[in-house]
Amino acid sequence: MRAREAGRHIVLPEGTEPRTLQAAAITSREGLARISLLGEPEKAHATARELGVELEGVAVDAVPREGREVETALRAYVERVRHRGIGSEEAREHLADPLLWAAVSVAAGRFDGFVAGAVSTTAQTLRAALRGIGVRSGISRLSSFMLMLTPRTELGEGGALVFADCGVNPEPSAAELAEIAILAAENAREFLQTTPRVALLSFSTKGSADHPRSRKVAEAARIVHARAPELAADGELQVDAALVAAVAASKAAGSPTAGRANVLIFPDLDAGNIGYKLVERLGGARALGPILQGLARPANDLSRGCSVDDIVDVIAVTAVQAAAAR
Repeated sequence: MRAREAGRHIVLPEGTEPRTLQAAAITSREGLARISLLGEPEKAHATARELGVELEGVAVDAVPREGREVETALRAYVERVRHRGIGSEEAREHLADPLLWAAVSVAAGRFDGFVAGAVSTTAQTLRAALRGIGVRSGISRLSSFMLMLTPRTELGEGGALVFADCGVNPEPSAAELAEIAILAAENAREFLQTTPRVALLSFSTKGSADHPRSRKVAEAARIVHARAPELAADGELQVDAALVAAVAASKAAGSPTAGRANVLIFPDLDAGNIGYKLVERLGGARALGPILQGLARPANDLSRGCSVDDIVDVIAVTAVQAAAAR
């Protein structure tokens, strides 16, 4: 497994949560990543004993409140959030939050990535990631993708596809949609291990319906071509034209991606969130994510309804992201 080969160090700031403890033990035992937990050590070890979980090889530490490490992190964090009107004393209080401490520790290089959300809300996890790590240079907005593993091997790349954005941006502009598409293509190249073929989706194919929403998607496709001319991308396309060769032949003849897309870019969060859940629940797909894209260093959010296996999977994904970012 590529996560095992990556050998990365991932921190889990919800270190006393039962599923997180179980996932940490599995990840460490299987060698998928080095794991550090943030939380009161006595509570973490007591919960692990109740669960029958061995934390061999897993570090458990409380969030430090003083010392050189804290002062170094404080200076870096104040510099990052000064424009928000946050002063030194308020910033010091912020750093007591395990999510934010995990984020600033990732930014400082002490860890390679963090995973949270088993008990924290998405808003809390994203806020920590944005304040503590921030987006990478040249990126305007944080976004996300889903790695969809379907039983339909004739679709995508042997049944695997990347869907974006299904978890962060409610109503992206044409420029933001183009950025989401380019980032999703990078991740498809990394996780599908193949050349990305990107379809920007709409209810219209190549002007079959004239509406501001479909025109936005067509404009996003033009921006993608201008920013990444080497990328195989097309839009606007209906989803059947994007995936089915016979439909593509009649609706979008000559398209570089129609009928064989492995990256689907949804026009807004309504479509993306509904779309991936339909494929998961009705199509029998396995959905990994949402996986964050556009950060300077890796961090990922979990659903509060996640299983132990879900957490292990997201830790592995984060480790692969960290290896790719080096």
